[in-house]
Formats: sequence, structure tokens, C-alpha cells
Amino acid sequence: MADPYTTLGVARGASEKDIKSAYRKLAKELHPDKNKDNPKATERFSAATNAYDLLSDKNKRAQFDRGEIDADGNPTNPFGGMGGGFGGGRRSHQGGFSARDFENMQPEGVDLGDIFEGLFGGGMGGSRGAPPGSGRGPSGFGRGPSPPPRKGADIPYRLRVAFTEAASRADQRITLADGKTIDLKLPAGVEDGTQMRLKGKGEKGPGGAGDGLVTISIDKHGFFRRDGHDVRMDLPITLNEAVDGAKVKVPTVDGPVMMTLKPGTNGGTVLRLKGKGFSKKNGQRGDQLVTLEIILPIDLPELAKRLDGWQDDSNPRGEMGI
Repeated sequence: MADPYTTLGVARGASEKDIKSAYRKLAKELHPDKNKDNPKATERFSAATNAYDLLSDKNKRAQFDRGEIDADGNPTNPFGGMGGGFGGGRRSHQGGFSARDFENMQPEGVDLGDIFEGLFGGGMGGSRGAPPGSGRGPSGFGRGPSPPPRKGADIPYRLRVAFTEAASRADQRITLADGKTIDLKLPAGVEDGTQMRLKGKGEKGPGGAGDGLVTISIDKHGFFRRDGHDVRMDLPITLNEAVDGAKVKVPTVDGPVMMTLKPGTNGGTVLRLKGKGFSKKNGQRGDQLVTLEIILPIDLPELAKRLDGWQDDSNPRGEMGI
């Protein structure tokens, strides 16, 4: 079995950040979606995922570094610590016990054959005098319950979602490592980096299949900006619309709507469209905040001609003390 550090291409003293970065790089390169005709890449992807599963768990990593478990997470020496457990016998030249050592050690009425059969041949549970399922023989030797079979490794996925679809929680479609395509409903409160767990959509294992871990990546938009649960945008309007008032069409993440401008609307005014933002975890939605920008006409000489003789004597900066 491969050393997990070697599999990920990192040193034994690598930090958690280095290990995570190395795994992400390999996962991106070897992902089954990009290597459908390359079974070796799929095998390396699975090996990298198993290695990351072990090294990202602080306890498992420490056990592996101490040599207590192997790269698959199994104990390296299930009978460790038993040497020298029998007192009073003469050791052989190799450091163990010879058959002669036991000639004078066997207590009356005890069959040593049963003891060793229980230890090595009978699974510890079938010795005489032991309650069923106790895992102990008459000599008191025992073993704890076997660890449950390990589930298969989780498979990571990254799903890119359009800004407007993330805000409106439109259904998404994703192709899994086995080639199957499924539809996903985005969760309430979805953000960039949100993770979704797909039960049983990971690698198969003796204890069942692992899960699929989908990380959401929300694309940026040309004029929408996210502000918490709200959506912001700047809306250009003409000078006539600002002065005379008008009904204007405004884009939203759910599609365009009509909005009324009052006569004499100033540039920089912020108008609120209720319920047109991102969803919160309670299912409610934020708002869309529209900042108005007055755009002067291209033909400024014509505008100047129309304003000839008119003078605005107000002081819009008076409140600033200037």
C-alpha cells in the first residue's frame, strides 16, 4: 500500500494547509469527469482521496506517524504487547518460548491447546466457559469488538452556479463520477463555498459507499453585486426621467420589473425592491437596492442651448459648510 504522504506528494512534516492544497491540485487534475477514458487516473484519484481522508484527520494522522495504523487505517500490530505475557517460562534462543517451556507450566484441568485455539483459531468467542459473544476464553485473554468496516472515500465536486440562479435558487444539474446526472436543489442561505452532501454518492467500500461533497461556486455578474442577503445595482436614467419622473424597466435576479420614478429624482437615490435578493436560512429573501445614476445627454450643446438664460441659484453643498 502506498504511503499517503507520497501519494499526495508532500513531506511528513507538511502543514494541514499544504496537505489540503496538494489534494485539491490532484483532485482537479485526476477528477473522473475530466478522465472518463483513463481508468488509471480514476485509481490515482481514489488513492489521493483515501490519503487525504487519513491525513486530514488529526488523530488518524498521528496514529499513522507513530506506526499504529497503516495507510488504510488498519492496526499494524493487532497482537502487539503480548510478547513476554507468560511469566515463569524459559525463553528460546529466538526470544520466544519453546514447547519444553510449557511442560511444567500447565495447570491441572486446563488445556493450553484450547487457549491458543481461542486466541488464534477460534476467533476468541467460542472457548469453553465463556459467555456467548463475550470474546473471552477461560484464561482471561480477550479482544475488543472488531472495528466496523470502513465506508468508501468521499468524492469532492465543485459546481459553478450563475449569480441570478444562486439568488433565485434555481435547480442545478451535476454529473457524478459514475457518469450519472442528478438534479440539485440549492439550499436556503446558499453562499459561495457552501457545501452540499450527497449521501452514498462516493466511492464504494466494505462498510458502504462514501458521500459526494459538492462545493458551490457562485459566478460574478456584470452589474449585480451581493451585499449580505441583498443585491445591489446601479441603474442609469436620463435627465428627462429624473426631472419629469417616469416608469422605467429595472432588471432583477428574477427578471425585469417596472419601477416608478418621482419627478425631481436626484442621482444617488436608492430605491428598494422587496424580496428580490438572496435567500436566508429561514427561507425569506433579501431585497434589491437600486442606486440611480443620472446620465447627461451626448448632445451637450443642445442641452446648453435649452438652458440658456436659466440659472440654478440653489446651493447643494450648503449642508457641508462650503
